[in-house]
Amino acid sequence: MLDAKAKSTDILWHDSQVNRARREDLLNQRGGTIWLTGLPSSGKSTTAYGLESELFTRGFAAYVLDGDNVRHGLNKDLGFSARDRAENIRRIAETAKLFADAGIIVITSFISPYRVERDFARRIHLEAGFNFSEIYIDTPLEVCEQRDPKGLYKKVRRGELQGFTGIDDPYEPPFAPELVCRTAEFSPGEIVSRILGFMTEAGFFLRGDRYSRSFAGK
Repeated sequence: MLDAKAKSTDILWHDSQVNRARREDLLNQRGGTIWLTGLPSSGKSTTAYGLESELFTRGFAAYVLDGDNVRHGLNKDLGFSARDRAENIRRIAETAKLFADAGIIVITSFISPYRVERDFARRIHLEAGFNFSEIYIDTPLEVCEQRDPKGLYKKVRRGELQGFTGIDDPYEPPFAPELVCRTAEFSPGEIVSRILGFMTEAGFFLRGDRYSRSFAGK
């Protein structure tokens, strides 16, 4: 499913007259993707939007692709079957890669429970020469259940909902994520600061001396 061959024929990739280096130089940053993964209610969206806001405040171009938001439009035709969830992640990975090609820092907030799907997202980014960093939002299940802003865990426990990640559907934690963030131990601001520090070291920002100082002590 993830590596399905294109059904379209007689198509040709057209190269832009504006190359990636020129876009990145204009934005003073490297296009790439910060891929947040974790259980439902682990704090992915809070982290993603906090990071986006801080990057914007510091003059960087970033955009969040959020699991719920994309199902209002791009992926509104998909349900939550295994096949649809795989297609959901495939589309997001390809969309994130296009954003990265434009020089944008993409922050994805998806449960993305299966390693094979996250590995696919990583591979297509790296093959194209883009930064890709998997960040595991590692929050204990009991903490996620206590938060439960949508009341979904309660529905699962009452038998009203099936196939829920972390309860009766598996979640496969990353084997070697670039970063692990524990939202039960640190505040959202502390986690965002840690990710910013990591991004500086990972080369997301150009003219590093100027921007690295802005993250000093983070």
